[in-house]
Order: sequence, then C-alpha cells, then structure tokens
Amino acid sequence: MRSITRAVALAGLLVASAITATGPAQADVSICDQYGTTTIQGRYVVQNNRWGSSATQCINVTSTGFRITQQAGSAPTNGAPLSYPSVYLGCHYGNCSPGSNLPMQVSRIRSASSSITYRYTGGTYNASYDIWLDPTPKTNGVNQVEIMIWFNRQGSIQPIGSQVGTGTVGGRTWQVWRGSNGANNVISYVAPSPINSWSFSVLDFVNDVRNRGMITTSWYLTSIQAGFEPWNGGVGLGVDNFSASVSG
Repeated sequence: MRSITRAVALAGLLVASAITATGPAQADVSICDQYGTTTIQGRYVVQNNRWGSSATQCINVTSTGFRITQQAGSAPTNGAPLSYPSVYLGCHYGNCSPGSNLPMQVSRIRSASSSITYRYTGGTYNASYDIWLDPTPKTNGVNQVEIMIWFNRQGSIQPIGSQVGTGTVGGRTWQVWRGSNGANNVISYVAPSPINSWSFSVLDFVNDVRNRGMITTSWYLTSIQAGFEPWNGGVGLGVDNFSASVSG
C-alpha cells in the first residue's frame, strides 16, 4: 500500500479488508482477482491487491516472486496509484503469512533481514518496499506508520507529503519524505537512482524512524512487503526474488 497514493483512496484501502487467501501456490499461478492471493515457499503471501482501480490487472506468481502480466488501468500522476501487487511476510488486512511470528514488538526484535531482486520495465510506477508498524499487535485494517523504501521511481510521481532532507540508512543515501495520507503517517526513503537488488537490515529503517520520533520500541512490526505501485503501464514489472526473516 501506497505512496502519493492513498491520500484520496482511504475508501479503497478499507475495501482491502476483503482479501482472501487461496491454497499453497505452485509455480506459475495466474491471479486476476482484485484481491486474490496465494502463498509461495510455504512462507510468503503474494497478492494482486488492485485496490485503486476497477481495470483488469493480472500477475503471474512463481516459486520466488511474481510478475505483472496485464495492466489495463491508468491514473493521474497527482493522485493515487492503481494497485500494490506485492509479496509479504506478516499480516495484511487479516491475512497472515504461514507460520509468521509477526506482529512482533520492536523491543523484542534482535534481527530483521531481507533480500529483494526487482525486474523493471517501462511505465509510470515506483518499486516500493513497505514496512508497517502499529502501537498494537494489529493484524487487520490500517496500521499507524508506514515506511516506504522507493527502490525505483519512474514518471512524475512523488511520495506522500514533502521532502524533509536526506539520510543515510543501510550504507546508502536517501531522500527522506514525510506526510500523511489521512489514514496513517508515511515516511518514505527514495533512492536517487534505481536499485535492482539489495540485501539489507529492515531494522536499520525501523531504528531510523524511531530516532525521528515517529515510533517507540513498544510499537509492533506487523508486516514486510515488496512490490510495485503502477499509475500507467507496468506489464513486465516483477519481483524475481524475495526473502525476509525476523527473529526475536
């Protein structure tokens, strides 16, 4: 979920509570249902999550990620995106990944690592890695703080709010944006140039947000998600590989 996004689409976000899970995934499963999901590796959930549009969107799910195979929608770049097709660990609108130990209180987290490989193509979109946090161990509905890591930005789109400076997290320099979409606070870390693949500590970003006073160690990490927010085009965008692990 989302970027300059969700500000005008709270209703669409709330509809996402209708997500339902299907059975364990085999390689090359196609999902076109608006909120259709499946699982991969017996560990992660892949979701089509077409929350901002009625136009057709389909994804092809593999054993390690997914790829957008059809995208018929278009949205103005000064508003919300069409969707957030993504793969995640944890809980999202009541749908928790198999065997997940999330939500977990930040004070209890010893490590939170992740690895991601994106596949890019043409269109107007961001490649967005989302980290969700809440004061309670919430498994459904909207969490209070969303961390967005923009691995890539194509077209005249921008994160929610305004840029508040730059910062170094995980050994990389980022533009840092802060704002609210009306449902939750958002802090976005925007890469100055596209990042195709990266293995990193999710906890580095959580700690940076805590140092900025947006959360405390009593808050809960609820999910870790990686995908795309398309406004136009995007067929061929994909997450080739995703992994995440949280230990407490």
